[in-house]
Amino acid sequence: MMTDAFQPDALWTPLALLPDGWRRNVFLTIGDDGRWKSVAPETPTPPAGAEVIAGAVLPGLVNAHSHAFQRAFAGLAEPAGDEQDDFWSWRTRMYAVANRLTPSVLRAVAAQLYLELLEGGYTHVCEFHYVHREASGAPYADPTAMLTALAEAADEAGIGLTLLPAVYERAGFGQSEVLPEQRRFLATPDDAWAMTTALEERRSARINCGLALHSVRAVRPDSFARLRRLAENFTGPIHIHVAEQTAEVEACLRETGARPVAWLVREGYLDPRWQLVHATHTNDEERDAVARSGAGVIVCPATEANLGDGWLDLPAWMATGVPLAIGSDSHVTRDWREEARCLAYGARLMTRRRGFGIAASTAAGLFSGAQLGGGDAAGELVWGLTPGARADALRLDLKQPSLIGVPPEKLLDAVIFSSPSPCWADALVAGRWALRRGRHPRRARIQARFSQAMEELWHSASDRPDAGQSFPVRKQKLSSGRL
Repeated sequence: MMTDAFQPDALWTPLALLPDGWRRNVFLTIGDDGRWKSVAPETPTPPAGAEVIAGAVLPGLVNAHSHAFQRAFAGLAEPAGDEQDDFWSWRTRMYAVANRLTPSVLRAVAAQLYLELLEGGYTHVCEFHYVHREASGAPYADPTAMLTALAEAADEAGIGLTLLPAVYERAGFGQSEVLPEQRRFLATPDDAWAMTTALEERRSARINCGLALHSVRAVRPDSFARLRRLAENFTGPIHIHVAEQTAEVEACLRETGARPVAWLVREGYLDPRWQLVHATHTNDEERDAVARSGAGVIVCPATEANLGDGWLDLPAWMATGVPLAIGSDSHVTRDWREEARCLAYGARLMTRRRGFGIAASTAAGLFSGAQLGGGDAAGELVWGLTPGARADALRLDLKQPSLIGVPPEKLLDAVIFSSPSPCWADALVAGRWALRRGRHPRRARIQARFSQAMEELWHSASDRPDAGQSFPVRKQKLSSGRL
């Protein structure tokens, strides 16, 4: 836990981004539960006892989709002259990394990731977790061992966390079992439900629980029905990968007669608890059905670009009014500004237009969607600088070169589209300063453990976890035993 010195009772700032836009001279008080007790703009001078925050204050954002272990090979899985390299070949290399994890290695990698996410402007992360078992495929004595490692990492870093144990049962459509390299992922609906129930004991001001189904292809149809019965009265979020790849859409059509999103709609599963991760390859009918259901959508622009998944039709989604939460997925970047830039620039390149027909600016529209959708994805009833929401915030230094002289109404545009924009020196999570003036109380220890974990994962070029795939960066780096 952070020390008392990191727990302000109240803040005052000359400028803050509230739900109704930028407001001046804002006084915010924090309750004992780590939530905003009151938010009062137009408070001319700082009240007694309030900590004065120079610059501007924004809500922290939720990173709505994370596979923490994949941080361990970010930048190490790039193709080397192979024109056929795609999501599916990348996935093979990912399996090799997943099968070398231990709870202690996962905790070390996740703690480093969560520290980096704080620095990238995220104050909460949704952990879509499917590495449940030992490397042999046998269950751990404590089935939540890996999830506990993630919770401990989040506690050490000081970030908020939603744990999402995922159902994973088969290798794909037409398959009855998982592949040998997927044996660690195996979890039935009853397994996932039991993990979520057990994790309820860890619920706190910073930790929530939800559920996940890996994908339509990796979960049996009757298991969707089983989880629906188990979770009939469950109010937390339910996440699922969907329509990330065209091959997945085509296989689903052959197997079920419907596209993945259309199948979920046809079977009556979607409701406001559901969060559709990627939803890259969807048509107008599917998007309209998602909007009617109240389900959310989570986009992961940098990962989708890195893997060559395809282009999400951003203008079409924005036209539906569905807020788009942002996730960093494989963690090739750990900064929400980069994700937003990637999403907007991809759409502009594809449409050869700069605007998307919304009343707000592109930056304001993306930020608003990420804020609203992220809160839903995390299982929070309300999110932002508003009473009742968790007391999460970021401080924006207006003296940074890219922001000097920028009027308040253009700050979000400058933050996202005038790069390099500033790192967040201060991050508040549930009423505690997790980052203060760029310092984290456990940074040295977290980084030392991460370095040791990476050494353990990548110590030998002759013991390659990439199953014979070309991995030249790793071979070069590790042939001398250095990281």
